[in-house]
Amino acid sequence: MTRIEAPVPVIARELAQSIADAGGRLLVVGGWVRDALRGAPSKDLDLEVFGLDTSAVESIVAPHGFTPPVGRQFPVWRHTREGLDIGLPRGGSDRSDDLASAFARAARARDLTVNAMGFDPLEGEVLDPFGGQRDLADRRLRAADDATFGEDPLRVLRVARLAALLEATPDDALTTLCRALDLTALPPERLAQELERILLTLPAPWRAIEWLDRLGQLDVFPPIAALRDVPQDPEWHPEGDVFVHTGMVVDRAASLARDLALDPEDQAILLWSALCHDVGKPDTTVIGEDERVRSPGHDRLSAEIAREWLGSLRLGGRRIDAIDVLVHHHLAPALFVGGGAKAKGYRRLARKLAAGGMTPVDLERVARADHLGRTTPEALAGRFDEGDLFLTRAREAFVEHGPTTDVVRAATLMRRGIEPGPELGRLLARAREIQDDTGETDEDAIAERVLAERAPSGEP
Repeated sequence: MTRIEAPVPVIARELAQSIADAGGRLLVVGGWVRDALRGAPSKDLDLEVFGLDTSAVESIVAPHGFTPPVGRQFPVWRHTREGLDIGLPRGGSDRSDDLASAFARAARARDLTVNAMGFDPLEGEVLDPFGGQRDLADRRLRAADDATFGEDPLRVLRVARLAALLEATPDDALTTLCRALDLTALPPERLAQELERILLTLPAPWRAIEWLDRLGQLDVFPPIAALRDVPQDPEWHPEGDVFVHTGMVVDRAASLARDLALDPEDQAILLWSALCHDVGKPDTTVIGEDERVRSPGHDRLSAEIAREWLGSLRLGGRRIDAIDVLVHHHLAPALFVGGGAKAKGYRRLARKLAAGGMTPVDLERVARADHLGRTTPEALAGRFDEGDLFLTRAREAFVEHGPTTDVVRAATLMRRGIEPGPELGRLLARAREIQDDTGETDEDAIAERVLAERAPSGEP
């Protein structure tokens, strides 16, 4: 048997020994084993116990801080701080089984041979009943069991992700299985979770999207499937159609997120925004009499389509708000610099972005991925001069990281005789406009101007 020298958490080894002392065996299973064999780190550690029943496992793991078991048919104990899950094998196990036979029966319920391997942390040995190590070395993906693979159609997306991660090729049998599965009945939040996993964990996420497309399964994400064959102006987009361009943008965004070491939420917002930034082009693209390809208003429509689609995926309101404003304004950095926008324009833009919890810095990342996700000479050289200037101008306007605090407070206007109500709200909004337009920071000066503009009747 192959041995693995990769370390496992101390608690896992302690549990393995305690379970062995009670007459059972504990194995590390799934993706951790696969990644350890290829020398890659893995955050999730899944454990399976053989030869013991639920009550025996409970008595061993509870003192170590594991939660009570979740699930009746297949109980799982969780240790949130350590990132450990412990379960019983789905195929069942009794004390009369030898470990290899028990594990082989349980492993048939897993999706792929490369995920159907186990590791004994006490012996340091790998159990591999279906040739997963060979497939890993050959960069080939095979179903662990053709008969059980289709039990969860979501496995199609997992195959796409692993094909991209491992740079592996699904064999013909697995491809046929994946092509035949119906993804449309899956809960939308499960689809979103797996798509997000593709976006956030792969160095080049578009490889997985392309595989879904070749498989005929991309239609489960309609706004992305609609990008195929939508033309673009070859001067600005020599790389090809909107589908090709979006793929390059997504991969650039993934690279940018790694380079900047973004936290998971910022990374998710950037990658979803990159994915959605041009979803309005299929409905706005026209070819003029001059044979130039244009997509007027695609930024606004892209934001609307993204909001509706991501809402259907149950992505979460705050995140959708953020993606909405970034997609809606993703052209602004280049347009602001090219059009010579003044400081007041940057201040107004910062206000709009703040409505979604975003800043000019966040917007520039999306615009940078968009700009570099093409094959123009500047993009191939890795240059986005407009983005650099955009951030400089935003910094000069003091809004690089968001709008400045409102200078005029409600209490100030109320002390000057304005009653709480709609008029107070209108006057505060006007004060904000003056502040953004002029850069004025003196509260009294802005308040005086607002009140001077007020009609004698009290109406604005």
